Amino acid sequence: MAQSSSSSSSSSHNWLYDVFPSFSGEDIRQTFLSHFLKELDRKLIIAFKDNEIERSQSLDPELKRAIRDSRIAVVIFSKNYASSSWCLNELLEIVKSKEESNRLLVIPVFYGLDPSHVRKQIGDFGKIFENTCQNRTNDEQNLWKRALIDVANILGFHSANWDNEAKLIEEIANDVLVKLNLTPSKDVEDFVGIEDHIAEMSSLLSLESDEVKMVGIWGSCGIGKTTIGRALFSRLSRHFQGSVFIDSAFVSKCRKDYHKANPDDYNMKLHLQGAFLSEIFGKRDVKLDHIGVMGERLNHQKLLIVLDDLDDQVVLDALVGRTEWFGRGSRIIAITKDKHLLRAHGINCIYKVGLPSEKEALQMFCRAAFRQDSPPNGFMGLASEVGKLAGSLPLGLNVLGSCLRGRNKEDWIDMMPRLRNRLNGKIENTLRVSYDGLDSKEDKAVFRHIACLFNGADIDYIKLVLADSDLDVSIGLKNLVDKSLIHVRGDSVEMHCLIQEMGKEIVRTQSDEPGEREFLLDCKDICDVLEDNTGTKKVLGILLDMSGIDELHIHKRAFEKMRNLFFLKIIKKPYKEVHWHISEGFNYLPSKLKVLSWKGYPLRSLPSSFCPQHLVKLKMQNSKVEKLWEGVHPLTALKRVDLSGSKNLREIPDLSMAINLKKLLLKRCSSLVKMTSSIGRLHKLLVLDMSWCTKLEALPSRINLKSLNKLNLDGFLRLRSFPDISSNLSWLNLSRTTVEEFPSVLRLENLDTLHMKEIKSQKLWEGVQLLPCLKTIDLSGSEKLKNIPNLSRATNLDWLNLKGCSSLVELPSSSIQNLNKLTYLSMEDCIKLETLPTGMNLESLDCLNLGGCSRLKSFPKISSNISLLILNQTAIDKIPWWINTFSRLQCLRMKECNNINYNSSTFLCLKHLKKVDFSDSGDYISFSEFQECVRRVKQPTKMKGSVSLFQWVYRNFSQLLACKNLEEMETLLTQVNPSKKEKVLEMFLNSDYSS
Repeated sequence: MAQSSSSSSSSSHNWLYDVFPSFSGEDIRQTFLSHFLKELDRKLIIAFKDNEIERSQSLDPELKRAIRDSRIAVVIFSKNYASSSWCLNELLEIVKSKEESNRLLVIPVFYGLDPSHVRKQIGDFGKIFENTCQNRTNDEQNLWKRALIDVANILGFHSANWDNEAKLIEEIANDVLVKLNLTPSKDVEDFVGIEDHIAEMSSLLSLESDEVKMVGIWGSCGIGKTTIGRALFSRLSRHFQGSVFIDSAFVSKCRKDYHKANPDDYNMKLHLQGAFLSEIFGKRDVKLDHIGVMGERLNHQKLLIVLDDLDDQVVLDALVGRTEWFGRGSRIIAITKDKHLLRAHGINCIYKVGLPSEKEALQMFCRAAFRQDSPPNGFMGLASEVGKLAGSLPLGLNVLGSCLRGRNKEDWIDMMPRLRNRLNGKIENTLRVSYDGLDSKEDKAVFRHIACLFNGADIDYIKLVLADSDLDVSIGLKNLVDKSLIHVRGDSVEMHCLIQEMGKEIVRTQSDEPGEREFLLDCKDICDVLEDNTGTKKVLGILLDMSGIDELHIHKRAFEKMRNLFFLKIIKKPYKEVHWHISEGFNYLPSKLKVLSWKGYPLRSLPSSFCPQHLVKLKMQNSKVEKLWEGVHPLTALKRVDLSGSKNLREIPDLSMAINLKKLLLKRCSSLVKMTSSIGRLHKLLVLDMSWCTKLEALPSRINLKSLNKLNLDGFLRLRSFPDISSNLSWLNLSRTTVEEFPSVLRLENLDTLHMKEIKSQKLWEGVQLLPCLKTIDLSGSEKLKNIPNLSRATNLDWLNLKGCSSLVELPSSSIQNLNKLTYLSMEDCIKLETLPTGMNLESLDCLNLGGCSRLKSFPKISSNISLLILNQTAIDKIPWWINTFSRLQCLRMKECNNINYNSSTFLCLKHLKKVDFSDSGDYISFSEFQECVRRVKQPTKMKGSVSLFQWVYRNFSQLLACKNLEEMETLLTQVNPSKKEKVLEMFLNSDYSS
């Protein structure tokens, strides 16, 4: 039923403000106070804000009224509080109001002050107070002193007890909530994250505004909308002349009382409005003559109205049809799972309730299951799994937590299989309401298709596969979003796992016979139908996951009666062995198939009678197929073909009629000898993958399709010349080919990524090539490559990998000096590289890896902006002074640099340096140098922004032991973070040096 706080009882809630803050503006207005007021706003605690009222000797009447109309005064004593007679008079008024009414509560906060200094007026505070008292009467002074003593004697908050100001502010605000009796009820209190929801709603409600505002709360069933609404109602009611919480039971009772009316009947609206006014005014059986009366009754009252679980536009129109029906400052909160209902009413300010984080979900579940915030010992794994089964949905977390509460671990383990395989009845019944509320059979059908076949799929793909059905997919998806049954993330559709399971359960209940249902999803049901040939024309889709079975029997006529089957997907793990038992004579697949996805297809070809004219997607990875079909077929619907890993495939059929094909994936089809020439007619082809087709002798002559965007020829072992490809290509992989010939002009103006790993050529293209879009080049492992091409016009290059180019002697400055966007350069294990170019500054370079360049003697000076510098196993013998200009350096690795000599360690104090590794590099840094660096860091325990002292000591401990005496070692240990000292001492005591 509705819950209300009527205007007749509002006298006990007539405060204008929850909090009156008293403070010294010059001390804290821009700092502590601003953060405190923001936290109060987040928690919907209304504070008086003086907006820098012009201050004088006497207290402003507006301030006096504000103090009297406040429930709590928060007095923030700071250094200069007593320097202001205004603040002291304000304090007098607070004490006076507290004593006279016995209503005003006072919370003192001592910000940077000792409470005893305020109480006794001593120290700096006392001196300032004494100055303010000059030229004041004794009566004034005594009144101020008494007020200071009275308030300082109240238990409050002392900032010195908190090392985190944000936490202090949060605790003060929570104390205010407790004193206002605004701590939520138990069910609300257990709702993890409720304060974050309230903070979000606070900004939408704009309580400081006098306008009448309607705000929606929208989300799926069981996500916590009602709990949020009740928390808001509890928190806000006291600030309104009247307040009412209307739930679905109120509407049901009204309809029952007026059973003769149609849902949109004028008299029904009158009846609803009369019952609504009865709730607001606390009177029984209020009767109205016409609909306009409600506005006349309410337009002078500031009301809070919360309408929960709305599913009827008529109810919303009848109760809160127009904003002008209500007094200034009124707030209407409409809670629903149907976004369209809000938009249709003109409510555009909508809070979408999202799922809790994984951490919050676990905490929520633990509160329901264990009455605590974390699992007991031994239950973490089980609790985490149940949380995932609930999909982080609050309803599911609470229901499953309650079911498992009080049970021992063995009971939990026994119950897990049932929880994994079936939806809890209470959860299903709650979620089913949204499905039953869909207006049309078509929308319900779209829902079932998503739940059973297309969860996570791209919207365009769903529309394409269902294009010839009787379903309006675009409208259906939109309605499902509005009803919170699905979400659209980017270009794909997502359905919550519990809602999906509810949809599957709806399909299961269509018939006791699996072959009579729309979709077959359960492994056992599918196996029975395929083996026993019990499918019917009602079956539209089959989705079989073979993870749990090792063999499958298929009757030779298994699909003949399923002539409306448009979706067949069989999933098998790549390396899982499955024993297929297909009856001899199997020669039929339905011609209406649009999706044929069968991993590990066990036959040499598709049935000869199969007509693929409706196919949209053909995916037969790791199949045994040698040839798909004979002849030319009308394939205008076909968008994607994926035969990757089909090692027996010898030829590709004529695809000249597949004029809409976008992807052709033939990776690791190692028996493929010849590529069909019909590929040249595929003018919409975007992606072609022929990687590791090791027996393919030549590329098709017409591969330079203008549409082609991505070409993968990795492992095309017989490719010797650069392919004739379109200038529109953006991604090209020629790794592990034998390409030696390059055209004089590379027409690759749109190329973004080029992979040429482990190529056999000694050089690439000649001269300067125009590569304006190129961002990534990977030439790693190309052991014969002696020179890299001129990249001076690849001005957008971001990532260059030359790792393992062991014949590379130099990196010409002319090639890289213009690469001002380069962020990553790796020349790891370029063992013949002796020098790097100097006199340049690649301003964007963030990571430079020269590890393993064993002939490199000079420290690299090509960028001072590097954050990660790897120089392991180089011949560098000196770290130059100018490394101190590497202001962004975070990590320096120089392991096994055996030529390194003693150098200054001042770079260890670089602001952002976090990790240094000189392990196995000899005596690099002297103890005294290291100590001096430590001294420069005045507070070693706060060295998070500098090199980790403990890590350096740990890695170089043996060298330290060898270089200095015990007294110096003890001095060093005094600098070590206390939490690490024990480990260092243990190392020391276990060493030979300790003896």
